[in-house]
Amino acid sequence: MKITIVAGARPNFIKIAPIIKAIEKKQNEGANVSYRLVHTGQHYDKNLSDTFFEELNIPKPNCNLEVKSGSQAEQTGAIMVAFEKELQQNPSDLVLVVGDVNSTMACAIVAKKQNLKVAHVEAGIRSGDMTMPEEINRIVTDSITDYFFTTSTSASENLLRYGVDEENVHFVGNVMIDTLYQNLDRIFEPFFWNEYQLKTENYIILTLHRPSNVDEEQSLIQLLQGIDKLAGDKKVIFPIHPRTKAILGETNLQLKNILFVEPQGYLNFMYLIKNSFAVITDSGGISEETTVMGIPCFTMRNNTERPETQTIGTNTLVGTSIENLEKLFGEFLKNGKLKAGIPELWDGKASERIVEILLTKS
Repeated sequence: MKITIVAGARPNFIKIAPIIKAIEKKQNEGANVSYRLVHTGQHYDKNLSDTFFEELNIPKPNCNLEVKSGSQAEQTGAIMVAFEKELQQNPSDLVLVVGDVNSTMACAIVAKKQNLKVAHVEAGIRSGDMTMPEEINRIVTDSITDYFFTTSTSASENLLRYGVDEENVHFVGNVMIDTLYQNLDRIFEPFFWNEYQLKTENYIILTLHRPSNVDEEQSLIQLLQGIDKLAGDKKVIFPIHPRTKAILGETNLQLKNILFVEPQGYLNFMYLIKNSFAVITDSGGISEETTVMGIPCFTMRNNTERPETQTIGTNTLVGTSIENLEKLFGEFLKNGKLKAGIPELWDGKASERIVEILLTKS
């Protein structure tokens, strides 16, 4: 079986790393399986791309489509044109896509138009929010997928409601958590740890990248000022995305607690999360990692496609207003951590299950 694996953005790299390890393990056991790794170039900043390949021991991609940035349509179109040529030059039996970025949807469409099987890792998750580009990517990808690999029973149930054949839906667990478990003993402090006098639980991690939170300068400034205030005696480490940095420009924010740092590599960032007091974010994936590490997480969105991080894990859905965050963070300070657990099959073996299932389909 020839598998083409597609990665385009930071979350993709984290998800494909354990899948590649599982394939290579099967190869060593004599299985007739090979893979070709295609990097679409959707994330091309070194700290958002190359670093993850190096740190997670992902082999150098066989091909980099180098599409880089652009509007949603420009980027999606560029990926499709380049990936079509890639598949024509390097025939495959199956294209494996992960997550919900533009690369996921674009490459799934191209594969199906070439009559190839498509496997979607992290299938079936839904926020119900059609203003999110990722939600559209998920729906389109799942509408043409052949093999669905889900992180939760709720994701599997979503697919069954949409009429997907139960035989093609496989609840396997969470490959992001595979990567976390495989690297927990390798994480290490960032270079600024001593410079900023960081210690376990004396700081909060902040990440913001969604348009609803960062695209309007004044509302972003108000949000940062509010977070700076609620932090109290805690520092706030904010690895700022290049796009968010550009929106703020040279604005003098006069913040007391928020410290801006460059985007972090995986091993540094997991170290920061593991030792933090709490996390404030608008990322879905981070709420999964905080759940496994038992770190309180406050998600600045009106919805989540990962409800298990709320019902079982440590995640609190805040909405997008600083007032809501102040209220819920204040309750946390008063009452302490919520009682939480780890969702079913988030045991570090999801990738092995995926590869086992794919080999039965060949």
